[in-house]
Amino acid sequence: QRDRLIRLGIAGGAGGLTGAILLLWLPESVFDAVVPVLILLGVVLVLVQPHLARFVVRHHASPHGGVLLAIGVYLVGIYGGYFGAAQGVLLLGLLGLMLSEGLQRANAAKNVLALLINLVAALVFIAVAGVAWLPALLIAAGSIVGGQIGATVGRRLPDFWMRLVVAVVGVVVAARLLLG
Repeated sequence: QRDRLIRLGIAGGAGGLTGAILLLWLPESVFDAVVPVLILLGVVLVLVQPHLARFVVRHHASPHGGVLLAIGVYLVGIYGGYFGAAQGVLLLGLLGLMLSEGLQRANAAKNVLALLINLVAALVFIAVAGVAWLPALLIAAGSIVGGQIGATVGRRLPDFWMRLVVAVVGVVVAARLLLG
């Protein structure tokens, strides 16, 4: 997936940069109401992906997902650079919708894109904001370990179970954000 990830990585990295800048400039209240909705949108995309993908691939076929996927990855990158929670659910839903490959390959691409988006945003924060290093390093370590475990498990799960796990996690995260 190297060529695809280079193209989408540029879009995702630009989105991560944009999101990090927005986080530094906008009040926190701007995304408070939108974030749970975006997470639930990602869950819906993952759940309906098999049906929508046939239509999308038929009408917008491209080995790299085309311009629409790049724009979508840029927008998710903005979200990831700004907030990050459940960014993977949104990316997985988007990739699953726009690509004609299995969910496991979309999951692998999601992991690379999320890493890149988060790295770009982290570099911005390191450069211009005070960083609480111990919590940041603990979160980074947990994300790396969780990403490895998730990728290993994700390769072995059939699509149905993978969708179910993503949907449950996404709904729990959205509910937690809505309920405080």
